[in-house]
Amino acid sequence: MSVSAATLANQIADHILAKDTWTGRRLISVAGPPAAGKSTVALALRDVLRDRGVAAALLAMDGFHMSNQMLDARGLRHRKGAPETFDLAGFVALLNRVRTGAEVLVPIFDRELDAAICAADVISSDDNLLIVEGNYLLLDDPDWRCLNGFWDLSVFLMLEPDILEHRLLQRWRRLGFSDAEAARKANDNDLPNARLVLENRLACDLELKSG
Repeated sequence: MSVSAATLANQIADHILAKDTWTGRRLISVAGPPAAGKSTVALALRDVLRDRGVAAALLAMDGFHMSNQMLDARGLRHRKGAPETFDLAGFVALLNRVRTGAEVLVPIFDRELDAAICAADVISSDDNLLIVEGNYLLLDDPDWRCLNGFWDLSVFLMLEPDILEHRLLQRWRRLGFSDAEAARKANDNDLPNARLVLENRLACDLELKSG
């Protein structure tokens, strides 16, 4: 865990624990553009909260990616990661189930397989705080705006544009793509998605600078 992730996680944890009037299962959103470090910070936050005696679990919106086959059928494969390539209705349905406090099986996204795996993780009935991370959790869009009603605390991670672009390029290079292929993927899809997130977002409770 990097120092910056640990620092951010502790800052968020302080805000969470300051709200001592909450009851039932609490949902914390960690939103931001692609490559802002959401997954790393969310994982660090879970560990910090557990160290402080809070039963916390993780849920990543990436588990609701449409399959590549579905994207091909809809002509959306080149836009994978854009809002229209997620199963939003399925995500909302699962959040409603999570809200009940029951045990819930949840999907995860495997980057090496480039696919979501159904029922690959579990939120226990003992987990009274759930950290939800994803690009579009605070998207100001008619279809996605409904998500905002789920969050007991909303966090948005900001990132400098040059660092953001560097991270996006490195992500594709690590997956074996050439510099030219990485640049094409970033410029054609990732960066437009990042601009959408940065320019069309609802107000949050806590905005932090990542990186």
